[in-house]
Amino acid sequence: MRSTILNLTPVLLSATLCGLPATVSAQGVFSNKTQAVLEKVIQDYPNHFYNIKGELISQALQSSRYKSTLQLPGAQSTVVTVSTGSQGSDWSCVVLQTKNFTEARDRFATIFGQLSNSIITASGQKTFILSGQYETPTEDRRSTAIVFSLLPGVGEMKKLKVELALRQEQNGWKIELSVEDKDEAQGALTSN
Repeated sequence: MRSTILNLTPVLLSATLCGLPATVSAQGVFSNKTQAVLEKVIQDYPNHFYNIKGELISQALQSSRYKSTLQLPGAQSTVVTVSTGSQGSDWSCVVLQTKNFTEARDRFATIFGQLSNSIITASGQKTFILSGQYETPTEDRRSTAIVFSLLPGVGEMKKLKVELALRQEQNGWKIELSVEDKDEAQGALTSN
C-alpha cells in the first residue's frame, strides 16, 4: 500500500502542478513581457533611447520620430521621439484605441496592475521599484494619467517619468504608455 501511494504521489503532484500554472501562466506571460519590455526601455533611457530606435518615421526642425524596436505585446504603435535642445527624448506606445469606454477602463486597470510595484533593474544602476497611485477612470472625464516613478529616485533615474494615460479622443478612447523626462508634479492627473 505504501509503495502504491509513493508511486501515485508524483503523478498526482504533476497533474496538480500542470493544471494550475495553465491559468496562472496565461495571465503572467503578458505581465512578464510587458515588464520585460518596459525594463529594456528604462535601461536605454540614459542613452536617450538610442539603442531602441528603428527606422525613421518623420523629421521636423527640432525633432525626429523613429519606430521603436521594442513594442509591448498587442500594442498598435510604438515611437521614439528625439528632440534637439532641452526637450529631451521619449518613448511612447499606443496600447489600445477603442470606442468602448468599459474596455479601455478595464485594460487601463490591467496594465496598471502589471506595472505597479514592478522591480526594474537599470543597467549600471541599482534595482528600482516602479511606483504609482491608481485612480479609476470615469467616462465623464476626458483623461486620466498615472505617473509612475522609480524608487529610490537617484542619479539620472530621478528625472525619469513613466506615464500610463487613458484619453478621450474624437474616435473614442486611447491608452498610451510613455517613458520620458519628468517635467511636472508626479501622481494621478485627471481632466474634464
